[in-house]
Amino acid sequence: RAPRFCSRQVIPLRPFCRMLRAKRRRIRDSFRMYAVLLVLLALHHTLGLAVSCNGKALHPRLPMRPIVKLSEVDPGEVEGTSLRVLKYPHPLLRADNAEVTEFDDSLRKLAKEMFLVMYASQGVGLAAPQVGVNKRLMVFNPDGDRNKWMSETILCNPEIVEFSTAVDVDIEGCLSFPGFTADVSRSSSIKVRYQNARGKWQQKKLRGWVARIFQHEFDHLSGTLYVDRLAASERQRVQPKLNELIAAHGPGGAL
Repeated sequence: RAPRFCSRQVIPLRPFCRMLRAKRRRIRDSFRMYAVLLVLLALHHTLGLAVSCNGKALHPRLPMRPIVKLSEVDPGEVEGTSLRVLKYPHPLLRADNAEVTEFDDSLRKLAKEMFLVMYASQGVGLAAPQVGVNKRLMVFNPDGDRNKWMSETILCNPEIVEFSTAVDVDIEGCLSFPGFTADVSRSSSIKVRYQNARGKWQQKKLRGWVARIFQHEFDHLSGTLYVDRLAASERQRVQPKLNELIAAHGPGGAL
């Protein structure tokens, strides 16, 4: 009988070693990439800033906080609208605000003009009382960029139905308090409901930067100003600035 030969292929040793080294490099590079991602996510939680990769959030549940100016500016007259930002202690900032009942073109026109004032002020949110309209209406764009109009939100008759027990302290500014910022403690996440510009009720869970913007503007609709939420030491620090605004307004202000 003819002798049988082994059919297994003999792999040359040198190419096989090269293949193993290449595989080890790929595994090592993968671990390095994951280590970098973990460091970036740790920075997010430590600094309160979102990190991005190619302009997208690294985690869908961590809303990105854009790089925006912390101190807004007084835009003066804004092209395309007669609305003006009211400064503290204007009494309309403390007045009661009526529910929005008509969802028509005039409401959408008002919201559009509020966005014009907001962008001109380099802000990310604006409530109707801040421009002298005592209605439960507010607008915001967490990106603070008029070119990112897909991020614009119009909210009528908003409500906060749930607050998180976790809170964050972060810097805030306000269009009605130009020239300074202060540290404010707010819930890190909230559940909200509101009507859009066509009157349809919507419900959302907001976190981080977006939740902070919502709570700030929502306070305006209740006659609450962000300086009302400052710790005693922080209030004392900004009091000279408040005194300047009170003096500039003159008699009749609502402190």
